[in-house]
Amino acid sequence: MGKIAFVFPGQGAQTVGMGKDTYELIAASRAIFDRADEALGFSISKLCFEGPDEDLKQTANTQPALLATSIALLEAYKSQVVQPDYVAGHSLGEYSALVAAGVLSFEDAIRLVRARGQFMEQAVPSGLGAMAAVLGAERDSLQALCADVTATVGRVELANVNCPGQIVVSGSAEGVASVVERGKEAGAKRVIPLDVSGPFHSSLMQPAADALAAKLADIQFKDATVPVVVNVHAKPVVAGDELRSLLVDQVVSPVLWEDSIRYLIAEGVDTFVEIGSGTVLSGLIKKIDKSVQVITVNNVDACNPTVAQ
Repeated sequence: MGKIAFVFPGQGAQTVGMGKDTYELIAASRAIFDRADEALGFSISKLCFEGPDEDLKQTANTQPALLATSIALLEAYKSQVVQPDYVAGHSLGEYSALVAAGVLSFEDAIRLVRARGQFMEQAVPSGLGAMAAVLGAERDSLQALCADVTATVGRVELANVNCPGQIVVSGSAEGVASVVERGKEAGAKRVIPLDVSGPFHSSLMQPAADALAAKLADIQFKDATVPVVVNVHAKPVVAGDELRSLLVDQVVSPVLWEDSIRYLIAEGVDTFVEIGSGTVLSGLIKKIDKSVQVITVNNVDACNPTVAQ
């Protein structure tokens, strides 16, 4: 029998109404949302269920909203399945993975991602940073283009290596604009500017990383009960102190998602369970390897409603 990995989505997967059905029908999920509201001092659950969308899309709200939804769905789902062999999360989703692996308490995690979102929003003044999705380019060619643009126009770096043919770049507004214009030089079929509030996962986020490091210093990190395959280097980590340090590095480093999935498959994982809002990761995983099984747990039916109370 092959191995199982639980994976958790990051920013961009949010949608108004997420988690509402599990809240209404499953006691364990309802308890998670109630704990989230108490920990944050406001109703993140109401924002998840009712919006408005413009408030939900604000980074400082999106991050705790997605974490709460993922962990509420996890609580409903995990009683139905065996323990995973690995966990991983895409950017923000790495915090959900750390909760699933027993590294962070849920309350610490939700307060951390609220602060992380605030730090990220504040790191670069509005309009000075940007991101764009590059479709169809090879990683090495795009890396070379980014290096040339950084040297001649403005800083731009790889931010998310999602799957073959889908890489996100991040950096200065002028640097990203140059990649949008010159993308075909790297073999890109399309380059699409993204509607984001900052240049996430670039070195321009260093102020956010520094602020997060200070916040993390006071938080207890336990060793993981199952290995966490981390974004920064796409390898498994168990030690709590190392995972703490890597969360700081993650803010300014590219998300090596394709590498992480390829590592897991090489280690014998043939079933991936995406737990949280949307289906973004399921689509990426299938583009990396069509032969693996992907299960999406994003609503009450997928959690097996027989556990409803």
